[in-house]
Amino acid sequence: MVDQVLVWVEGAVSSPWFYVALLVFACVDAFFPAVPSESLVITAGVYAASGEPSLAGAIVCAAAGAFAGDHVAFWVGRASRGRLEGRLRPGSRRERAFGWASRTLRRRGGLVLVVARYVPGGRTAVTVTMGASGYPGRLFALFAGVAAVSWGAYAALVGYVGGRAFEADPLRGLLAGFGLAVGITVAVETVRFAVARRRAGVPAGR
Repeated sequence: MVDQVLVWVEGAVSSPWFYVALLVFACVDAFFPAVPSESLVITAGVYAASGEPSLAGAIVCAAAGAFAGDHVAFWVGRASRGRLEGRLRPGSRRERAFGWASRTLRRRGGLVLVVARYVPGGRTAVTVTMGASGYPGRLFALFAGVAAVSWGAYAALVGYVGGRAFEADPLRGLLAGFGLAVGITVAVETVRFAVARRRAGVPAGR
């Protein structure tokens, strides 16, 4: 059964339509996080270690899809700006929270956008909020491009490392790629949590 699945996957990734699937999945994932685009990009990287698909092609398609999807979410937020502001009562907690988010994004929006690309579900919230808060479109496009290219390269290269380590065994290569991605995510989240606790003034050992 496993061998049949691997044969099917190998045939799928060698098809030109696989690049289209990478682009579409990465695009939809930007505003519908349930779509497993990162898993697909990692799989592409694993099989790229054996020659098909092209590693560069996988990175380009993943980045292009992520860039387009981020802009969809951004313009959804921009379109809802008027309705959102109309529902905020002056002095309410929600109005203060939105004001804080808007000020933070104006000061450090580029960094927040790039970092959020690696946080599950975070990129959707950030891109929509940037649109709703009136963040400049040209600056958004610049940082969205940086975020998309770095994410596409990261996911594909993680898979590629697993594929090179187990070139003769695609299943182990996939497991190694996914394990490496999970390990990096856990490490980043641990550091982020520790930094947040320190900034909040909570002793690390409590």
